[in-house]
Amino acid sequence: MTLYDFFTSLLTPIMWGEAWIMTAWHTLFTLIGIPETSGWGWALSIVGLTVIVRIILIPLFVKQIHSSRRMQLIQPEMQKIQAKYKGKSDPDSRQAMTQETMDLYKRTGTNPFSSCLPILLQSPFFFALFQLLNNLPHIANGDHPEVGPITKAVAANIEQSSLFGAPLSSHFLNAPNLSTQILTAVLIILMSATTFTTQRQLMRKNMPDSALDNPFMKQQKIILYLMPIFFAFSGINFPIGVLLYWLTTNLWSMGQQFYVIRRLPAPGSAAERDLHQRQERKGITIKKFSLPGLESTPQDAAVVEAPKTGGQRQQPKRNKRPKKPGVNGGSTAVGPGDDASRDRPGTT
Repeated sequence: MTLYDFFTSLLTPIMWGEAWIMTAWHTLFTLIGIPETSGWGWALSIVGLTVIVRIILIPLFVKQIHSSRRMQLIQPEMQKIQAKYKGKSDPDSRQAMTQETMDLYKRTGTNPFSSCLPILLQSPFFFALFQLLNNLPHIANGDHPEVGPITKAVAANIEQSSLFGAPLSSHFLNAPNLSTQILTAVLIILMSATTFTTQRQLMRKNMPDSALDNPFMKQQKIILYLMPIFFAFSGINFPIGVLLYWLTTNLWSMGQQFYVIRRLPAPGSAAERDLHQRQERKGITIKKFSLPGLESTPQDAAVVEAPKTGGQRQQPKRNKRPKKPGVNGGSTAVGPGDDASRDRPGTT
């Protein structure tokens, strides 16, 4: 078994589930008056499939929101740990830094990988739909096994249907006509625009001020402007149905993110300040998001790194201690624990 066959076998259950959901939506759209052979019925079925997938992922998205907010709140503590071990590259220091970081995650209930879960879990659905649409011509010809309710007749029906004259399984590289190329180009442009808008909205409105001016954020801005080029090269290889799925999930993400930024903004961001202003105008008590395990301690209040000042380094001054009369009229220094009224051993 090749790696491709192994990968395809893992996606087979998802392909079956997507096939059943698509055919169920198509049956519904046929009942409300859309012609069975119309490409609009199958295009809307793909949109319905996308909505179902995103509804299933809502709990993970909520978990991602809370994880992102926790990561924002523990950034000051993370900076203290990094400053504490700055310039120390020995194994013991690196291990201690890792241990303190993991303890901070455990104490605050933070998981830095939770923010990646929705994207990772969407990938199998995306590639399964890609495989399903790519194999439609082969299913219709009998060269590929039927996938659940998508039999040879159903696959032939999908192949014969078109959207603005473009078959749903065709892509830019094997476009049978100019309509397919135009529709593919429009979908790629819309897909790039929605992705750009979503990421730009996140960076401008829902990022703390401390996170906006650092090398990582500058790299993110470069990636943001390179995304349209990436989509232009990758989109020409995807069927129109997959591009519809991608565009629909981008629109869902954009609307979902707009709601979250307005209702649950990241701590210290411009969106949080806007929320507090709206709450003040309405007379609503402002509630700040906090985490257990981040209680202030004397060590937390200490300055991590002393500010740099110009000029010559000042020498520490020696504290003068009070004197007490000695036995022979001299003077003896009184230490912090000495008591002038208490007798000492060896004295009368």
